[in-house]
Amino acid sequence: MEYYKYLRQYVGSKPIILPGSVVIMLNEQDEVLLQKRHDGGWGLPGGLMDLGESFEQVAKREVFEETGLVVKDLKLLNVFSGSEHYLKVSNGDELYSVTAVYYTKNVMGEMKIDYSESEKMQYFPTSDLPNDLTDEYRGFIEKYIECEKCT
Repeated sequence: MEYYKYLRQYVGSKPIILPGSVVIMLNEQDEVLLQKRHDGGWGLPGGLMDLGESFEQVAKREVFEETGLVVKDLKLLNVFSGSEHYLKVSNGDELYSVTAVYYTKNVMGEMKIDYSESEKMQYFPTSDLPNDLTDEYRGFIEKYIECEKCT
């Protein structure tokens, strides 16, 4: 059982802190891989931490589960947390996310979409992201662009 589901048995829909990771994966043209989720929004591959995992292990596992791709040479962009990362999801569950955002250009394998989580995957130029990219993920990508300009 996923850890957050285990916690929900005890706390119901009250706020909990959920750590997780996402990965900004870039191809040779510096386009970012996004996944279109069933709720209609675009986002970055990633997910929630299970007991005993590190943020980097979460990132690698979730990318592989959702895309079939293997990522290496992950670089930590930032860990995002705080009151601005509060969510109340459609079923009434409340949470504060703590998200480690990684980036890499070292992506290997053949893309195999997990259709239980995604409708499709597509690379986008960072200058032309889809309108229905969620604000949270857009912020992560904008932070990446900002940091790249600083180097």
